[in-house]
Amino acid sequence: MSTPLSTETEKNSLIITMLISSWEMQNKRLAELITKLSDEELLSETSPGKNTGVYLLGHIIAASDGMFAIMGLQDKMYPALEDIFLRTPDKSGKTFPAIDTLKEYFHTVTNSLNTYFKKMSVVEWLSKHNSVSAEDFAKEPHRNKLNILISRTNHLASHLGQMLYLEKK
Repeated sequence: MSTPLSTETEKNSLIITMLISSWEMQNKRLAELITKLSDEELLSETSPGKNTGVYLLGHIIAASDGMFAIMGLQDKMYPALEDIFLRTPDKSGKTFPAIDTLKEYFHTVTNSLNTYFKKMSVVEWLSKHNSVSAEDFAKEPHRNKLNILISRTNHLASHLGQMLYLEKK
């Protein structure tokens, strides 16, 4: 027979564990997909006139890399990706890193974030992130680090869904 969670901290801890698990699952799915896709497939558009798979991969890496600074964990690992994949659209003429390099960056960023996430306490997860002022956070405490994890997990899942169209059936 299971025992009900007795404290708010235990309940919050369980919710955080579930959200980290969702983040990890989406990253695992992307890792499996980019392992299966050929370079040719990654260089293809997800649908006519839309982003290429390699651009979306770089975009996901840059967005995830940004979580380090927003959450106050460390500096970004690959700050140069921000200009290429967050500030500039696909087909802008910017030179992308090699696909193998992007895959390596993806694994490095994801593994490092996962290590941090598993060490963070409930209090840390529910604390303000660096993109919100103390005044705004006092009015809107939901603008916390956990909310960053939720929004980035949704962002990742959305782009993963687009990238699935690259897979040859």
